[in-house]
Amino acid sequence: MQSPLFNHGEQQTQERYALQNPQLLRVALTGHEDILARKGAMVAYQGTVDFDGEYQSSSHRSTSERTGEGLDLMRCSGQGTVYLANLAQYVHVVDVDQEGLTVDSAYVLALDSALHTEVIAVDSQYGISGSGKYQLNITGRGKVALMTSGQPLMMQVTPEKYVSVDADAIVAWSTQLRVQMQAQTHSSNILRRRGSTGEGWELSFAGQGFALVQPSEVMPPQNAEIGEGLRGQFGNSGQNQNNAWS
Repeated sequence: MQSPLFNHGEQQTQERYALQNPQLLRVALTGHEDILARKGAMVAYQGTVDFDGEYQSSSHRSTSERTGEGLDLMRCSGQGTVYLANLAQYVHVVDVDQEGLTVDSAYVLALDSALHTEVIAVDSQYGISGSGKYQLNITGRGKVALMTSGQPLMMQVTPEKYVSVDADAIVAWSTQLRVQMQAQTHSSNILRRRGSTGEGWELSFAGQGFALVQPSEVMPPQNAEIGEGLRGQFGNSGQNQNNAWS
């Protein structure tokens, strides 16, 4: 059999986390270090691999129920290789060191199980909930695979140059940055998602570090149910208003 499809074979590498293409991640398991991956993100695997979706502690579950933020993950262990992807989004591998990473959990594809995660609240000058209100702090040493809709922009933040980002486009930032959530418009319509200006909430960053921005202000549906065909991939339309995938 011959086809150009055979040009898309496995990329051989010694790296534990390796991109097979911009939208597909390969993770090697050696039997010693487990990874945590987004439930439903496994598209293929080789070897003897166990997938456990019930490992999360009761504290993680209660935090997710209270804030709406959290990681719905499965533990991948054993010996072999796992291939991960989510709605053909672009995948980026980040090394987390002592400075830490803050990220919207909707953009996490996988991470080393040794890393510590904690839900934190982003300050709002209006004291009301909005996009980006709760985020996830990831600390320790290890790797995190993030997802973006399109190729992202990495913006450097310095004491001389602060950065403001639309709250629907921000993916992640350095944990040590000072951040405040505020409205992009002062009109009486700010309680609406975009007000009357076409813009809504923004996160302002100051300090020394980076902010990762994606070229999109909508996300794939996060309430889709696994194993229900097209509904499992895209959710039902009632849950995905203003969403390009509806």
